[in-house]
Amino acid sequence: MIESSDFRSTKVPLSHGAGRIPVLGFGTLIPDAAVTRTATKDALEAGFRHFDCAERYQNEREVGEALQAGLAAGGIAREDIFVTTKLWNTNHRPERVEPAFEASLDRLRIDYLDLYLIHTPFAFQPGEEQDPRDQDGKVIYDRDVTLLDTWRMMERLVDGGRCRAIGLSDITLEKLLPIYEAARIKPAVVQVESHPYLPETELLEFCKEKGIVLLAFAPLGHGMKPGLIEDPVITAIASRVGKTPAQVLLAWAVQRGTALLTTPKSADRARENFNISALPDDAFDEISRIQTRQRLNDVVNTGSPGFIPRAISA
Repeated sequence: MIESSDFRSTKVPLSHGAGRIPVLGFGTLIPDAAVTRTATKDALEAGFRHFDCAERYQNEREVGEALQAGLAAGGIAREDIFVTTKLWNTNHRPERVEPAFEASLDRLRIDYLDLYLIHTPFAFQPGEEQDPRDQDGKVIYDRDVTLLDTWRMMERLVDGGRCRAIGLSDITLEKLLPIYEAARIKPAVVQVESHPYLPETELLEFCKEKGIVLLAFAPLGHGMKPGLIEDPVITAIASRVGKTPAQVLLAWAVQRGTALLTTPKSADRARENFNISALPDDAFDEISRIQTRQRLNDVVNTGSPGFIPRAISA
């Protein structure tokens, strides 16, 4: 459990890497370039200091531009923000890892990365096409590289000094275990979908035991309706404690020991999602007893993020 009752400035030291990760993070999965710029700027102004990016989102350049402008305008130092990005599935082969890392740094306009994640444990056919598919529309996987091969190159990035920590995303405990056991540099962070309908309790307990930060995405249900925001337990607690349903869900996520990502697209929503404080114990326990179970994104089974619209329809 996080000790402080005010989560806005709470940071968690990385046991397997340098730096401290803010528990409240801004996710940059935004298809529109202009909205990416304004939302990133608004999030920075609201107080967010963790910015989670990805090669796959195809907007690292816009995020970098917004961060550079926002840091300069607000008198904020690079060291005061925590930047994450991710290696996409087509770059799992060892010889492709460092060039992909360098390209992300260039697009983000930064000279080091706080956290680099393997976006999914699936390797796709290497090349420029992010979503390689055969004539039947099926994903073309790369069977000639293992996840451990890729992880070894991630470790070398840390050795080089420009990557402060590494981790994995969209991975199950079953696939995480052999990497953890074989790793010379242990994963600092594991990013997965997690919310009251998908608490990932076993994975969270493993991460706590091993000093790994579990970073929860889609903590609000990613706008799915009907969904978490409309859940009667959540709405009743929100009314009782004088917070919005979103604030209740985000507080629950932090109180159970995860960091989180949310993607507010307006200044008002950014301020709402950042103004998070602890729930009463009875409210926390009530949410933890919710029995509904639903995964919103099947990426752990395919490697293809379901929340990202494909540029070209099949």
